[in-house]
Amino acid sequence: MRRQWWIAQALTCSVLVGASAVAGTAPAWADAPVSASAAHGGASAQDSDAAALMTAEAAEQARKEVLNYAMTNPYAEVRMSAWNALRSDDPEAVQKWLAPGGGYTFARNRARSLRARNKAYIERIIRTHPASYSPEVRAAAERALKGSFDDQEKFVRTGYAEAQQRDRAKRDADTQHKQVIAAANREFVGRLAEQDPGEQVRTAARWALRPGATDDDIAEFYGYGWASGAALDLESHRSRIADEESLRHYQLTRLIQMAAAAEEAVKGAADAAQARANAERAWQAVAGHADAARKAWLAEQATAETQSKNWRAIAEHAKTSADDIWKNIADPAGTTGDAWTKQQAGAVESAAFWQNMFDRAMEGEKRVKG
Repeated sequence: MRRQWWIAQALTCSVLVGASAVAGTAPAWADAPVSASAAHGGASAQDSDAAALMTAEAAEQARKEVLNYAMTNPYAEVRMSAWNALRSDDPEAVQKWLAPGGGYTFARNRARSLRARNKAYIERIIRTHPASYSPEVRAAAERALKGSFDDQEKFVRTGYAEAQQRDRAKRDADTQHKQVIAAANREFVGRLAEQDPGEQVRTAARWALRPGATDDDIAEFYGYGWASGAALDLESHRSRIADEESLRHYQLTRLIQMAAAAEEAVKGAADAAQARANAERAWQAVAGHADAARKAWLAEQATAETQSKNWRAIAEHAKTSADDIWKNIADPAGTTGDAWTKQQAGAVESAAFWQNMFDRAMEGEKRVKG
């Protein structure tokens, strides 16, 4: 029944969203404000309204987070499911989607199925293998993407390797344009294998330098292996953050609701001291959760900043280098650098949000102390 619901929702959303979701641009309704105000209350706001305002802010930020998933998540299934939640008339749709076992979890697990993994793999091959360097791979991948499930499975199992061999044979035959690998370029790959901030890039560099590797392996690293590793690092980063932040926002909403209820219970309580103590602990739980999230986002900010600077430097070197081997990494490096810069900006914004939630929770603790 749930699978049938998901398919129906996906079909509905595909009609409503159309090319916007595919292109990664938000439809007009996605930027519309939620019904609850997210504005801070002034100094004259009643204490009884503070928890409600905080709840509204948390709800708005959760909605922004889901919109971010709809725009940037590596999995098409998650992106489509996120659009469904945002488009729903159910006021609890976003919270339900973020909940453990909810829409995000369902879409993520479905995306990790064999069919979805194959499609994502082929799409990544197309993004990272320029036709100028890997024409056979690019053409085979594009055919597979348009083909059946069996076509895609065959490409993943054997077609990619076979197309790689055809490209290598053509490059070997083209003695006129044979690339000579300078010692400096090989040494640079060695530094990447040890020092690059991305795990997948390090792995790709080590493979290019494995025992028995030749100059062709180094050339292929510059041709597509470097870009492939970078794409995997970015996808892994985004996927991990989505897993962690979806749970954080779900828990934040629950903790604020519990704290607000505990604060309300202080009014007219038979044992006022105990009621205040319960409310204090509830707001302390909100503050602790927000502070942990803020620290996590500061770490993500540092990671993204390191990657952004790294890829900007690579893009600049690739554009100015006279060595022909660098030309294939120039465009991917610029694109990857821009993506990490956006990740950094998002991390700054998220850290600021969680700092605000921490401050508001501390205000709540002070209120209930009387």
